[in-house]
Amino acid sequence: MDYQQLITQRRAHPAWRLLAADHAPMIASFLHRSFITPNIRTISRQELASQLDDHLFHLHEAAGETLFPKNAGSYLDDWASDERGWLRKYYPPGQDDPHYDLTSPAELALDWLQGLGQRTFIGTESRLMTVFGLLKQISEGTELSPRVRIAELQKRKADIDAEIARIQQGRLDLMDPTQIRERFLQMAGTARELLADFRALDQNFRTLDRGMRERIATWEGSKGELLHDIFGKRDLIEDSDEGKSFRAFWDLLMSSSRQDELSALLEKVMALEPVRQLEPDNRLRRIHYDWLEAGEVTQRTVARLSEQLRRYLDDQAWLENRRIMQLIRDVEKQALSLRDRNPETGFAKIDALGPGIELPMERLLYNPPFKASILPVAVEESDAPLAADALFEQVYVDQARLESNIRRALQTRSQVSLSVLAAEFPITQGLAELATYLKLATQELDSMIDDERVEQVHWTDAEGRVRQATIPLILFTLKAPPQE
Repeated sequence: MDYQQLITQRRAHPAWRLLAADHAPMIASFLHRSFITPNIRTISRQELASQLDDHLFHLHEAAGETLFPKNAGSYLDDWASDERGWLRKYYPPGQDDPHYDLTSPAELALDWLQGLGQRTFIGTESRLMTVFGLLKQISEGTELSPRVRIAELQKRKADIDAEIARIQQGRLDLMDPTQIRERFLQMAGTARELLADFRALDQNFRTLDRGMRERIATWEGSKGELLHDIFGKRDLIEDSDEGKSFRAFWDLLMSSSRQDELSALLEKVMALEPVRQLEPDNRLRRIHYDWLEAGEVTQRTVARLSEQLRRYLDDQAWLENRRIMQLIRDVEKQALSLRDRNPETGFAKIDALGPGIELPMERLLYNPPFKASILPVAVEESDAPLAADALFEQVYVDQARLESNIRRALQTRSQVSLSVLAAEFPITQGLAELATYLKLATQELDSMIDDERVEQVHWTDAEGRVRQATIPLILFTLKAPPQE
């Protein structure tokens, strides 16, 4: 590690800035609870701000004073700024509400902080066996002599025959509980590290995409030279060790037989008594589907890069819109030059979002106003009571909260009925909340509705009376994983 390099990283690296931030404990605890613990890649601004409000409320209540004066939205905007770089703020296609994703440097800082805690169990045997296994794979995979390879295979065959003979004699070599727990913890840690690797890989591709767009916007040479430069960099990434490893991993994960095999292995291992004593996170049962979702995000980033290249290669559009492209490039160059210089005051002002159109023939003819007859009437006072409680009894159902309940229930199972969901997350707002669940089932989320079967949903109203509604069977389900 070079001294000047560390000085630069201390000033510019987001992970180091997070560790050195004044409110680092609050920021790290919130980001870990919102993104790492539930293993969520992207959260809408409304939902994330609501979670941050709850987090700050509990911190202020425990401290007995206001520790963090700004509102949740201001904190999120600050954390997503270029000066911080702990969250990535973007707009998904077809949506107006911004979403947030944890950046790879912020995840590195959270992993380092989590590693500072005292580990209750430190396994060494399984990691030593992993080292031996990897060294044997390298040695066997690079051996050029057919005689040596055949001798190694014959030795392995003899060991397998000997083990079969021992099993036939009734002698089974089983792992003890310590070995099972050690290997399970190593597997769980590696599985979670894979998700972090996906976020870092997605960050690398987005950096490539951004650099390519800047390259196109500021290019002054010929089109062929630019394409040669861009395709050369893209091929260099795809042919790198990182690109080859990701492609091999993705091909293996997309195999339906491998997915079924991994699901069966996870279910079998999670049912073992030594593993159940560790009380593992049930989300590990579906960790391979989380890998698929994270991989899809990376694939979409690569697809956007390819789409940008395809548009640039459209010669007909280039010829027809050459003047427009030149103007756009001038604007992009100006924007890139001013990217790091924020204006101190407003730099533009508009009277309205769009021009108003008024046609002369649409104007009405003048009509003399009707002169109303106003009679003096004495106002009588009244002692009749006015019921103002209705103004305070308006009901607002938070749809984002109900969606969060459904996703939380589906983390440990593939489907959940509305009656089971109401039992786990009791209905507190009566029929209005039940109607919102029905709206989510029919319009927003993946679900199945069986009109031939019914179920009963129970809740307790504000007066303490138990209410019951009979509705068709509604099952909220997960999105089906992509097929091979």
